[in-house]
Amino acid sequence: MAMIALLAMAPSSQAESLRERPKAVVELFTSQGCSSCPPADALLSSLGRDEDVIALAFHVDYWDYVGWKDTFGNPANSDRQRAYAKSWGTPRIYTPQMVVNGKQDVVGSRRAEVHSAIRSASLTLPVDIESDAGMLEVEIGPRAGTADAVVWLVTYLRQAQVQIERGENAGKAMSYTQVVTGRHMLGMWEGKAGARFKLPLAELAAEAGDGIAVIVQEDRNGLPGAILGAASYER
Repeated sequence: MAMIALLAMAPSSQAESLRERPKAVVELFTSQGCSSCPPADALLSSLGRDEDVIALAFHVDYWDYVGWKDTFGNPANSDRQRAYAKSWGTPRIYTPQMVVNGKQDVVGSRRAEVHSAIRSASLTLPVDIESDAGMLEVEIGPRAGTADAVVWLVTYLRQAQVQIERGENAGKAMSYTQVVTGRHMLGMWEGKAGARFKLPLAELAAEAGDGIAVIVQEDRNGLPGAILGAASYER
């Protein structure tokens, strides 16, 4: 049985952290069963400390066959990775893969290429987020000339420790950050008009995470397109 220590749901005395107007959302598709993934996991941790970046780790499940079931693996994460591939017209998926702003993929362990992709990235849609009286308030500004997009709520764990007992990384005690625990559609954003959402923090905390990201992403006939804007909240 896996030994997992979740460093989540910090005490209420800890300061809240809001991240608005980042230049990049970086999604890492990774697996505890992949021997090439630890360097990318470590890189994502460092990116998570950059105020210009919202970093998210999507643990996939298709490596489970090698002898270790990823404790955070989720078929929905694998489906999201496949949806990106289909949107780009390629059948290829791999780990570790980083996707920057829904538009560009980079091998997640290639530090120089990842940083280059982030330097050239930008998000132009304003997404403001605020915590008030037990509610999370999100406001998305208008921007003309843009196709409709989906507003996603992503919950994540800021940090977790896992002792891996089998598979390619057997014997390693791994530290993971920004581990996605859920992704839900809040609604549609129609481009020309702004949008507001109010979310109860107590219910969001029950998702098993102490981090929340709001991501506005173009929809390409049901497939993910470019990310237009994002914001995050942590406590």
